[in-house]
Amino acid sequence: MTTLSSLFPKHGSRKAKRRIGLGVGSGMGRSSTKGMKGQTSRSGNTRKESKEGGQMPLVRRIPKSGFSNASFAVKGQWVNLGSLAKVFKAGEDVTPEILKKKNLVKDTKKIKVLANGELKHALNITAHAFSATAKAAIEKAGGKAIVIENKKAK
Repeated sequence: MTTLSSLFPKHGSRKAKRRIGLGVGSGMGRSSTKGMKGQTSRSGNTRKESKEGGQMPLVRRIPKSGFSNASFAVKGQWVNLGSLAKVFKAGEDVTPEILKKKNLVKDTKKIKVLANGELKHALNITAHAFSATAKAAIEKAGGKAIVIENKKAK
């Protein structure tokens, strides 16, 4: 009867781990298969495989390929309701161009209004996007949240 304790791998299918540095009689003694002298024969060798001495490394010799969409990404800017409440008076219109003039944003490509801070007076805000809580806060104060349509979306 065959049991788990009597099973062994087929002879020759498993190779014993190479034990180096166990003396001359082991067949891998003296320099322990590491060659003669030098950095790689010593213990503590942590030289990176990518280093090739004075030669230009392979990674830098091979031409780069592929595509990244990062350079085409539209980087948006955000404005908080608290900062709008400080700068603008009740009933004023807020547009991306006015926000840039008042130095609240650096660019007018894509502006999102966030609900950080309090808005106690009505403002008519025109922007590319609004957070849900910001839109609710603007309408609660009696103002309007007007969304600018994105040209690429059409």
